[in-house]
Amino acid sequence: MLLMRIFRASYAGTGFTNFDTVYSLAVFRAILAQVMKDKIMFAVIKTGGKQYKVTKDDIIIVEKLDVEEGKKVTFDDVLLCGLDKDVKIGAPNVKGASVTGEVVEQRKGQKVLVFKKKRRQNYRRKKGHRQHETVVKITAVKG
Repeated sequence: MLLMRIFRASYAGTGFTNFDTVYSLAVFRAILAQVMKDKIMFAVIKTGGKQYKVTKDDIIIVEKLDVEEGKKVTFDDVLLCGLDKDVKIGAPNVKGASVTGEVVEQRKGQKVLVFKKKRRQNYRRKKGHRQHETVVKITAVKG
C-alpha cells in the first residue's frame, strides 16, 4: 500500500484521477523489483561544458557534436562512474572509463527571443535564436 501511495503522490495534479489508468500495482511492483535487482551502472560525463548523469538506454540532448546521424560517439570525459555503492570518482577523469552512444538526431532547439528596448527613444529590437543540438542514445557505460 505504501508503494501505491507513493505512486499516486507522484501523479497528484497531473489529471490522472484513477490509479488503474496509469499502471496496475502489479506492473509497478515488477518495474520496481527489476530496478532494485539489476543495479544499473551509471556515469557522469562532461560534454559541451555541461555534465550529464547517464545510464544505458538513456536519451540525452547535448550541445552540437560534429557526428552524422546513425554514427557512434564515445565520451571519454567520465567524471564519475559506479554501480550502486561501488563508485569511482575521477581526478579529473576516471581512467579506462568511457560511455558510448549513437547519434539519433541533429536538430535545432527551441527559439529563444532576445528583445531590446530603450524607453522614450522609440528603440525596439526583437531577434530570435535557435541553438543547434544533438540527440544521443546511450548504448554502453564502461568503467
